[in-house]
Amino acid sequence: MKSHAQLGSRHREILNSIVRAYIDTGEPVGSRTISRHGANALSPASIRNAMADLAEEGFLSQPHTSAGRIPTEKAFRHYVSFLTAGRIVTADAERLRSEFSGLPSVQAQVERSSHVLMELTRNVGIAAAMPALLQQLDQIELVPLADRRVLMILATRDHMVRNRVVTLDEAPTPEELVSIRNYVNRNFSGWQLGNARRELLRRMMEDRELYEATASKLLVLYRKGLLDGDTSPEVHMEGASNLLGLDLHLTREKLRDLLQALEEKKRVVDMLDRFLEQPAGELAVQVGLEGAHPALRELTLIGMTVRLASGLPAKVAVLGPMRMHYERVMAAVLHTSRALEGAHL
Repeated sequence: MKSHAQLGSRHREILNSIVRAYIDTGEPVGSRTISRHGANALSPASIRNAMADLAEEGFLSQPHTSAGRIPTEKAFRHYVSFLTAGRIVTADAERLRSEFSGLPSVQAQVERSSHVLMELTRNVGIAAAMPALLQQLDQIELVPLADRRVLMILATRDHMVRNRVVTLDEAPTPEELVSIRNYVNRNFSGWQLGNARRELLRRMMEDRELYEATASKLLVLYRKGLLDGDTSPEVHMEGASNLLGLDLHLTREKLRDLLQALEEKKRVVDMLDRFLEQPAGELAVQVGLEGAHPALRELTLIGMTVRLASGLPAKVAVLGPMRMHYERVMAAVLHTSRALEGAHL
């Protein structure tokens, strides 16, 4: 079987014309359609012969004997392998330049990017901040609550903030919490969280006399995750309902499975990790996602990895049907990624 690169120029041009026509109409494409709109001036008979060759090679399928041909997953992969991102309209470019300014946190920027991608493409916009394992502590805050509870707030230098409520056997006094907070912030601000945890434990075991009055409470809070960084990604997805209007040849049960698959945060993150493996800044296109879940078979993922101004890695992507305007979606992902990457808090 011929590889993509081994297709002759005539067959490649005909195949690309069929894919473009199918994207525009959603209908099987016949030889006369290609003859009327093609630039190669071939007769319908010559095009039919070429289409028969392409079908034999697995690039085209024929739903009915008398119908035209439909591009297969293999055809779409061949088609996108020659594409580059198109331009976006001026209004969208101007919007992107200001879209992320003034947002208060990385979480807000990531959430906004998923919404922007959904609006620009009318598909599913996905964005995920992927916290690094070596995050640096900015500061902690400890807030006493009723019923022996304490709100632990941890802020890292990449502008991520995590809250955790823990219950203690014995309620600490506000003064004890202030003392613990000041000690940790004074000694460990700027440390990587893993190193800070190890050093804090060592000091509690060896230098207890430095803070005897609060050592027991500090140890309890430590064991409750005082300096634990939450490395689970911050995932946002907008526009899953846009998939409902697509002709994905799904039964009601399979459509339900599709929506349930997209509701699973871990599955979405695994999909981003698996199919967006290119280095940061390089656009990736994955046609057919059956490897992530059978219900995703007829979908395409277009996305890229970016590094935010804070240093935090993130992934932004659009999920949509194989039959999409690829250059337009690729442009939306590329320009949104660049705007997000250049955004400052």
